[in-house]
Amino acid sequence: MYLQTKMMKQNNSMMKKIAMMLLAALLPLAAMAQYEEDTDNGVVSLAGREGFSIETKKGDFVFKPYLLVQTSGNFNWYDDEGLDKAYNQDNVANSGFAVPYAVLGFTGKAFEKVSFNLSINAAASGGALLQQAWFDVALKQQFAIRVGKFKTPFSHAYLTTLGETLMPVLPTSLTAAVILPYSLNAVMPNIGTGFDLGVEIHGLLAGKFGYEVGLFNGTGASVNTAGKTLSDDWHIPSLLYAGRLTYMPKGVMPSTQGNPNRLHEDKIMFGLSASVNVESESESTNDTRVGLEFAWLKNRLYLAAEAYWMNVGFTKRQKIDKSYNFLGGYVQGGYFVAPRVQLAARYDFFNRNGVDTNGFLNMPAVGVNYFFKGCNLKLQAMYQFIGRTGHDTQLDRDNDDLGIATHSATVLLQYSF
Repeated sequence: MYLQTKMMKQNNSMMKKIAMMLLAALLPLAAMAQYEEDTDNGVVSLAGREGFSIETKKGDFVFKPYLLVQTSGNFNWYDDEGLDKAYNQDNVANSGFAVPYAVLGFTGKAFEKVSFNLSINAAASGGALLQQAWFDVALKQQFAIRVGKFKTPFSHAYLTTLGETLMPVLPTSLTAAVILPYSLNAVMPNIGTGFDLGVEIHGLLAGKFGYEVGLFNGTGASVNTAGKTLSDDWHIPSLLYAGRLTYMPKGVMPSTQGNPNRLHEDKIMFGLSASVNVESESESTNDTRVGLEFAWLKNRLYLAAEAYWMNVGFTKRQKIDKSYNFLGGYVQGGYFVAPRVQLAARYDFFNRNGVDTNGFLNMPAVGVNYFFKGCNLKLQAMYQFIGRTGHDTQLDRDNDDLGIATHSATVLLQYSF
């Protein structure tokens, strides 16, 4: 038993060292992984359309407002999770109508060097009302600095333009909180990092290599204040240290998973990202993430795949001499069977209980997207099933999909301007 415990500690230490080496390899570089020639707001893509803008005669100042409104109908059916019917548990919950996003913002450029973006999501609350607020100073194509609130450099799924995702719901393996065998309510990390406040250096090298390296609060989209401290264990600022490197051999990969105005693209992207969130989750854990990405646009076809690993290690003050590793990923694809009809499919997997516990979630999903002609309306529909495979006990099986719907259906209507 002692030998097994010692070997587990050595393996976890080795995985952490590998992750830190990957991150260190990214730090000397400075370029952004996704460069989009027709948009830089991350919400609405113009895809070659001029749209509405205000511009000075000299062209040294451009101001472009934009809008994205999404309304959805949702149905979610949950498993009983072993509870007796006497508890009066509802199998159908979190169903009805919703407004996932109601984004109003503006973006622009000034003096050919500074770009800026501000957006408010009226469908959110608290700090998440401010979706984005940043400015970017491009000293040259190979080197730029971005400051403010924006997307962290991790995951093709998150970095895709919001209004151009293949499915109306992100992969569950990115958004669902992991399950830990401790009653620490503050420790509920998920693999995706999303929006955050920070600073980033980025650029594009030789028209093929994109890179971005940044420091962020690590507190997510719902916090707009500075409240971090120094790490007690590592004696460095308790921030999110993140980097991402991509290779795009056929030029810049558009930030889209399907657009009827882009049916003649031929772009491919390979990506590697790594991050360490020092004393995250109320100073109780150090979370390390590593991700691999692939995306391909070929005329009417879109394919993508991601795999990611997260290590959750407790700080010394928690007195828990054990760390946990989690794996997840997905494969998805879409094809335009008609100029404005896109069929979609995705397979998502996640060992939410950790690699030391047998069993994982199987999450296949199918969908269809219809793009209305000439009015910027998009209709999306999807169905997802949560399956559970290989668990040793019924408790492990119930914990793995705790709080996640076994059957879910979403119909989403989106308008963008």
